[in-house]
Amino acid sequence: MIKQIATGVLAAAATTALALSLSGAASATTASAAHRDSDSWGPVFSRNHLAKADGWINVDWDEDQESNTVDVRGRLFDLDDRDYDEGGKCAYVKFESSDFDHDWSPVYSKKYCGFPGFKRFSFHTEDSTGVRVKVCQIGEHGSYQTKCSRWEYIYTAEDE
Repeated sequence: MIKQIATGVLAAAATTALALSLSGAASATTASAAHRDSDSWGPVFSRNHLAKADGWINVDWDEDQESNTVDVRGRLFDLDDRDYDEGGKCAYVKFESSDFDHDWSPVYSKKYCGFPGFKRFSFHTEDSTGVRVKVCQIGEHGSYQTKCSRWEYIYTAEDE
């Protein structure tokens, strides 16, 4: 009987502690959400599904909403198990960012050869109204991209 009461008291205390910590975290998130937007993105696959990328994006605006910094983190997966002499290719990801005049320009790209693994990447850009990603395959020593996905928009300022 005492064991059941003790278990009940511990369960109630744990539930109360969890509720208090979640409400505190929600308050902190709400306070900073006015200037910060974080979200996961992906997965984005090459057209033949032999390359994949996914990750996280964080956009932090200044107080006047006139400037921002964008941090992107991710993983690039090589899913092509063929040898290079059998036509196997590496995974390739590229990103473009749109400036405040809505002009797109390349900001980052990464190549990874290493089935069945992945490579982590991260980059930073500023004053962006949008970020988009494309995943392709590329030869081990080449520069020609093939089997590219369509551009996937992972951030647009219009969504805020």
